[in-house]
Amino acid sequence: MSRVRVLVIDGQGGGLGRQLTAALAAGCPDIELTAVGTNSIAASAMLKAGAHRAATGENAVVVNCRRADIIVGPIGIVIADSLLGEITPAMAAAVCQSSAARVLIPINHCDNIVVGVPDQPIGQLVTAAVEKVKELIR
Repeated sequence: MSRVRVLVIDGQGGGLGRQLTAALAAGCPDIELTAVGTNSIAASAMLKAGAHRAATGENAVVVNCRRADIIVGPIGIVIADSLLGEITPAMAAAVCQSSAARVLIPINHCDNIVVGVPDQPIGQLVTAAVEKVKELIR
């Protein structure tokens, strides 16, 4: 049986992606963990946090979304021009059109506000996301 392919996508400084990658690497050791940053700083942070491999940029997002079983990242990865403009329309479309399950972290930044979701510390959001990934794997 092949391992579940989990893709973490993040941008800007890669802080959320780093935390997600570290928590997934520790909590789900049997997954194939790939990280894609919208920039090299984000990709490097996730690679150092335990991703098996990492890549950078629009084409890397598009290609890896096609092969992922689960995609994890901030909600902005499905919104064109979010993350201070780092998410291109092609990136958002690739995430949305992927057959993968999407575990999206409700981060209220860059004029994208998710109503009905209370503000929570990033650590709690990361824990909840990892628990959801574990549930999807089962």
